[in-house]
Amino acid sequence: MMKMPNLGLGTFRLKDQPLRDSLLQGLELGYRHIDTAQIYDNEAEVGQLMAESRVPRQDIYLTTKVWISEFGPGKVIPSLELSLEKLRTDYLDLALIHWPSPKDEVPMAVYLEQLAEAKARGLTREIGVSNFTVAQLKEAIDILGPGAIAHQQVEIHPLLQNRKVVEFCQDQGIAITAYMPLAYGKVLSEPLLMEIGKRHGVSAAQVSLAWLLAQGMTVIPSSTKRENLAANLAALKVQLSPEEMAQIATLERGERCANPDFAPNWD
Repeated sequence: MMKMPNLGLGTFRLKDQPLRDSLLQGLELGYRHIDTAQIYDNEAEVGQLMAESRVPRQDIYLTTKVWISEFGPGKVIPSLELSLEKLRTDYLDLALIHWPSPKDEVPMAVYLEQLAEAKARGLTREIGVSNFTVAQLKEAIDILGPGAIAHQQVEIHPLLQNRKVVEFCQDQGIAITAYMPLAYGKVLSEPLLMEIGKRHGVSAAQVSLAWLLAQGMTVIPSSTKRENLAANLAALKVQLSPEEMAQIATLERGERCANPDFAPNWD
């Protein structure tokens, strides 16, 4: 089984030419991890671009996420089969539940057991969740048993550090993918990150990514510009000192970018 590369290409809000620019340039530069979702409405395009890129399927770590409309009895597996068809592949590396069911309209056991069944059938190699609180993660572990949930994908960046969730995942051996790791560009003008970046000859964005990577997280920034894609990849080489790591930790201010009206009661 392929290990998830710790820097990936996020495709949220990307379609048409911007998606093409991001994926084809990204794969050419050496990215091997693509993150999409049913609700992004771009799985078919992602599948087409992967085919065009000529990078062998087994060399790409591919994640998609099941949307909340597909949680009911008997729905999760057909929805993933449709995703596979669109993505032009016969397996996913990771299938995630995109958000917990709003107000528990569908009981968690109903959709998580179907997700586990999808893995048992070989539709996906690993399964996980996204945007779950600590209480919801505990419930998920009670339902599927320890070790079944491989990943949690959640918003994390210097301005929103989600420490309770991070600590719980680390305790449970659940790998973390930080989405919106640049807080929609807000970190770019953060004076401390700019100052640390100057010291290393890199940008504030690269410092933000390096800070997350140093904590063992996977990051999935999104970009359509070749120079930004290359710069994000170069963040893998940035080594921050323990002092710099601690300084960045002081930037926490609960600044959440993704907070739809159906979001859970965050920790």
